[in-house]
Amino acid sequence: MFLAFLDELRAARIPVSLKEHLLLLEALRSGVIEMRVEEFYYLSRSIYVKDEALLDRFDQVFGKVFKGIETLVETGAVEIPEEWLRKLAELHLSEEEMAKIRALGSWEEIMATLKKRLEEQKGRHQGGSKWIGTAGTSPYGAHGYNPEGVRIGQEENRNNRAIKVWDRREFRNLDSSVELGTRNIKLALRRLRKFAREGAADELDLDATIRGTAKQGFLDIVMRPERHNAVKLLLFLDVGGSMDPHVKVCEELFSAARSEFKHLEYFYFHNCPYEAVWKDNRRRWSERTPTLEVMHTYPHDYKLVFVGDASMSPYEITYPGGSVEHWNEEAGQVWMERLTSVYHSAVWLNPIPEQHWAHSQSIQIMKTLMGDRMFPLTLEGLDRAMRALSRTH
Repeated sequence: MFLAFLDELRAARIPVSLKEHLLLLEALRSGVIEMRVEEFYYLSRSIYVKDEALLDRFDQVFGKVFKGIETLVETGAVEIPEEWLRKLAELHLSEEEMAKIRALGSWEEIMATLKKRLEEQKGRHQGGSKWIGTAGTSPYGAHGYNPEGVRIGQEENRNNRAIKVWDRREFRNLDSSVELGTRNIKLALRRLRKFAREGAADELDLDATIRGTAKQGFLDIVMRPERHNAVKLLLFLDVGGSMDPHVKVCEELFSAARSEFKHLEYFYFHNCPYEAVWKDNRRRWSERTPTLEVMHTYPHDYKLVFVGDASMSPYEITYPGGSVEHWNEEAGQVWMERLTSVYHSAVWLNPIPEQHWAHSQSIQIMKTLMGDRMFPLTLEGLDRAMRALSRTH
């Protein structure tokens, strides 16, 4: 079974080695955990998973390999007959009955009572509210209703309310293949941090104050500038048209970037940057900023991040007048080359799944113009993008 577990982890693209497998076996032989499936779950997860982005994938593999082994308590010498665990009936309770069993006790109380009943119970039980069995209101067993229940011997749950089962998959939003939430974006953006102390001295330097006081013989208060992220970020966001389905993830990215970077400037464009960009979409035609002015205002030490699906007619990139909104005197390709020549540290984040890029000519053109520095807007893609920005100057 353990070798099958190792094979399934590898099949799910979780990097595990034979060394880790042997370490798990040695830990089991040494008795570092009690022989309970929950403890084995946490032990194996701590050994095999080195990246939090793989936690959800691990949970899925664990649930697949160890399906049905879900007894989470020490049962001593008491054996639960297999026939007890068969699905016999579904009990539909009224709202009043469900309300009564919501307060049956905390996790510790439920576990203590379960252990006691395992020792006391002599026969099979179906329904009811005390004995362990099937289709009842007791918090123990399977196919019954209890909001703080322990699931034993059940192929699937009915109410998705059991406390201690790994298939709750609490880490699904950390999977590196899914789109990001604000919290995960913040974590990825932190790879781009470069801290510095600049500006007015308005923060107490405790260590220097102690040293100065000890040296001078009287209180010597030393102040210093606040420590902050010195990286400067220029954000270009594609809006409208095919980007409408991606508004939520772009809002999350923008929110996370504003909280992580003190020096952040942003502008909007549509499909491809041309001679002008804007700050307010409601005034996109009346209050526009020339792109040349942006390049002259913000120096080359800014890191440039484009966010867009790059999905458009190829003519919008390669020909003058190709824009669908106005007559552009120069092709979008010209403006992309100007921007990337000024801002050498630049990446493009694309919300379209990477496996679909090859089917779009415009995405391929834009990817080439970016020097292949286009990354998917996923946790893993954003991590790669931040590494690329950190390497270039």
